[in-house]
Amino acid sequence: MRAMFSRVLWCGAFAAILFRGVGSPGLAHATSVPPDHPDVVRWESDVQALEALDRASPDPNNAVLLVGSSSIRLWETAADDLAPYPVVRRGYGGARYRDLCHYVDRLVAPHSPRAIVVFVANDITSADDAPSPEEVMVDVRATHATIHARHPGVPVLSVAITPTESRWAAWPSIQRLNGLIERMGDEAPATFFLPTAARFLDPVSGTPEPTLFRDDRLHLSRRGYRIWGAAIKEALDRVVPPVAAVAE
Repeated sequence: MRAMFSRVLWCGAFAAILFRGVGSPGLAHATSVPPDHPDVVRWESDVQALEALDRASPDPNNAVLLVGSSSIRLWETAADDLAPYPVVRRGYGGARYRDLCHYVDRLVAPHSPRAIVVFVANDITSADDAPSPEEVMVDVRATHATIHARHPGVPVLSVAITPTESRWAAWPSIQRLNGLIERMGDEAPATFFLPTAARFLDPVSGTPEPTLFRDDRLHLSRRGYRIWGAAIKEALDRVVPPVAAVAE
């Protein structure tokens, strides 16, 4: 309880202070921790590696930019699962909104995406010092504000945090965070939310379907990615025109 109180107090006391994202030129939004926090700077080398990809590989036309944590990084079949949408993947390690909000400008600025898909699933756990959903929303909002400032009018699709067996104890809190992100999508322009829980829960037991996940009971299996990809593709079809209709 003390840890939670101290974080809320910290955020409240400094809500008026705008911390700049690490290396982000001119874009700043209220965040829960400063950019030099250890939980942020630990990902610097990962983000630099993604920036190297930006320099080495030009984007396909009308690409959908996928940003987030390891589920994005490990989605090696994204191009097939989301076809005919061309995709660019920029996911890293165990990204949390707490750190992504400081790096997101560097991840999205080099691109001219048709749409942006965001998936981050590591903020809420069953650990005693895990932040509350309300606290995480400080960084969710900062992340989205930075994206929209860099790419005004581009549709941003937030994919719901998936129910997993490894974090089942935290599922009630995760559901609450999903609900808050969905509400943000209802209120903000060019912001959309994709619920996915029903696709990953066994209809009889109401628990995560094991065949949709890898042995770690956290990351998606190939079958899980096919289901996830189909859901994301359906959502993209609703918020952006088909690639064939906009191809030059």
